[in-house]
Amino acid sequence: MRKQSSTNLENELLINGNCDMAYTLDLIGGRWKPSILWRLAYGAMRYSDLRRSLPAVSERILILQLREMESDGLISRKVYPEVPPRVEYQLTDLGKSLEPVINILTDWGAENRPDSEKRKVRCPVLTIK
Repeated sequence: MRKQSSTNLENELLINGNCDMAYTLDLIGGRWKPSILWRLAYGAMRYSDLRRSLPAVSERILILQLREMESDGLISRKVYPEVPPRVEYQLTDLGKSLEPVINILTDWGAENRPDSEKRKVRCPVLTIK
């Protein structure tokens, strides 16, 4: 969490307030946000399933990224009044609208990744339900 008076925060607000591309990248940027969005594109997921599908991310970072995307309106969180508690995440309409953006980024990465780093298996084209 940054101080509200930090120069870094002021610069970020200035850039995001004046540049639509920077605003978009700020919403979906981060190491794990694209992977989370990709998984939720196929339907709602319980927190535990999402956690299992991303074994390399720490619980703290996953929760932080989920909260940021919820705050930005990209995903919604539903808590079921059960014991043990069950929490599900799903894309909002705003989150679903990112489908073409994610597909274009995937295509660009596949075309421009250095040959030595090319994947043997490509990410499938995203089709949001």
